[in-house]
Amino acid sequence: MQSLLRRQVAARTVLVFLVAYFVSLLVWLPLKGGYGYLTTAIASKLAAGLTDAKVEEISSAKDMVEVTFTPLGKRSDILVDIPVRTSSYTFNTPLTAGIMAALYSFITRRVRAYGEALAMLFCVHLLFVFSLEANELTDIFIKEGLAISSVFRVAAYQFLWGFVDNMVIRFEPFLIGFYVFFRFGRKKEAAG
Repeated sequence: MQSLLRRQVAARTVLVFLVAYFVSLLVWLPLKGGYGYLTTAIASKLAAGLTDAKVEEISSAKDMVEVTFTPLGKRSDILVDIPVRTSSYTFNTPLTAGIMAALYSFITRRVRAYGEALAMLFCVHLLFVFSLEANELTDIFIKEGLAISSVFRVAAYQFLWGFVDNMVIRFEPFLIGFYVFFRFGRKKEAAG
């Protein structure tokens, strides 16, 4: 009886995941462009502030947001265009939504759990765009003689960009799912 109950719970969880994944994919596709623009605009302001640059323009095309930066101070006539492909960091969003829906019956304090999951997702996306732009701006400004060459700064931005692009973005749905499950998962009552 216990085995049958576990199989039913597992089957229901997989079904909820699949339905939520496909529904969120259909909902996400038309929203992705606006979300990508907003995320890139916020992250670009942060990257500009930390690299002594100014955001001149942000333009959007299909699945691409291009940010034009100019250095502050000397040689402010130089324009640096950095294209950011929205799909590069948002491709896992429907998968994250599917995992979160599948966890619904296994967690408590659902409003807070989903709120924290959305905040984490947004922060990871901000970190992706920020690290991409900060890495590229630092590299270009050093090559153009507009920034002091700093091995530590270059290595830090390269490491951050590489880590976020190759690890965090790829595992983000599972990291968020594990976090929510372990933080908000139902605790079994102590026998006794």
